[in-house]
Amino acid sequence: MESGYVTTPFGRRPMSLGMLASQQLAETIEPGMKRSKWKLFRAICEARPALGVTDRALTVLDALLTFYPDDEISEEKGLIVFPSNAQLSLRARGMTPATLRRHLAVLVEAGLILRKDSPNGKRYARRDRAGAIGEAFGFSVAPLLARAVEIESLAAQAVADRELLRVTRERLTLCRRDISKLIAAALEEGVSGDWEGISAMFRALLARIPRVATAEDLAPLLDEMGLLRAEIVNMLERRIKTKKIDANESQIEHHKQNSNPDSIYELEPRFETKQGEKAAADNDPNAGPSDERRLKPQKPSGGMSNRAGGAADPGAGPGLKSFPLGLVLQACPSILDYGPGGSIGNWRDLMSAAVVVRSMLGVSPSAYEEACSGMGPENAATVIACILERGGHINSPGGYLRDLTRRTERGEFAIGPMLMALVRANGLTARHAS
Repeated sequence: MESGYVTTPFGRRPMSLGMLASQQLAETIEPGMKRSKWKLFRAICEARPALGVTDRALTVLDALLTFYPDDEISEEKGLIVFPSNAQLSLRARGMTPATLRRHLAVLVEAGLILRKDSPNGKRYARRDRAGAIGEAFGFSVAPLLARAVEIESLAAQAVADRELLRVTRERLTLCRRDISKLIAAALEEGVSGDWEGISAMFRALLARIPRVATAEDLAPLLDEMGLLRAEIVNMLERRIKTKKIDANESQIEHHKQNSNPDSIYELEPRFETKQGEKAAADNDPNAGPSDERRLKPQKPSGGMSNRAGGAADPGAGPGLKSFPLGLVLQACPSILDYGPGGSIGNWRDLMSAAVVVRSMLGVSPSAYEEACSGMGPENAATVIACILERGGHINSPGGYLRDLTRRTERGEFAIGPMLMALVRANGLTARHAS
């Protein structure tokens, strides 16, 4: 294109800054630059969403390129094609003139072609006596050559994105299959746990998968399903380990005798007695020393852990482990306001905050004591934090806590799914927890 040349459209079509910018860009073609028109067209098809053109507009561009005389686009061969509307319509699969004009305008607005209109708006070329084209009026494909590197880069990115989407979909499909079959196996084997809640969480994740999704849409769902699968695998592995331990203990059980019937390990499951039972024992004149010893509260061996790492607490219920403190605080940030000084730095701070929240929620001391006995103090404080976070969704916090305690004693409750649901609700991901 002649340097500094500006062309305006014929008739009522207005001039725009975008058209002027496209004309200036077309002047920046590097000397000697060439591209195969069909390879470049395939790259445009790959990068179509990024370029903002429709598939029908690409049909018109395909028809235009058939009028370019060579397979390679270059300045030496000229950059103007000048077919009539009738000829262009035939090569565009019989597209009507009105539709043809609309999609030609789309190509111009996308900066893929330029109009070079003649004084009367007709498309033609002037030739010299030797038959060479001197000047032509029609559509210039100079922007394709000027933007060739950009178009090829967009096409490569589109291919990479499509491959990433394919891989992500495959991983999501495998994760869905794993979770579905692991839940079915757990139910068939009678593994204890909140499988109804886990199944509901799984269905909720499936419902969030959009019908038309990008890799960015599926990545967080894949992360959450991965966490859910890991939690299910952990529950099943604990069952396997429990079976192995039970099998080993059953083999040597007949060799063991307990010579101390008042051992702390016999009394530890009681943890603390209810106030009513203690009062009844104190008022019963027939209660003997053995009764007092049975009713006397015992401290769990090892005490309460102050570690923020969330190791299993010695007083925790069977098979119920504590989670990292950082994960608990990410899932339940509301509990931070009730810690000593408005912050929580260790498990003792969390348990102190739980006592305050317990009273605020109307949970009775006995219900909380039973939870500490059945779950362990760390887990009981975690559950109180979860109840606080869920706010008005729980009508009776005290009854809910007692129900979770009973389910824990039966081995049917796990804290992991509850924390994961709250992490998602707060817009965080559990993988960032330390």
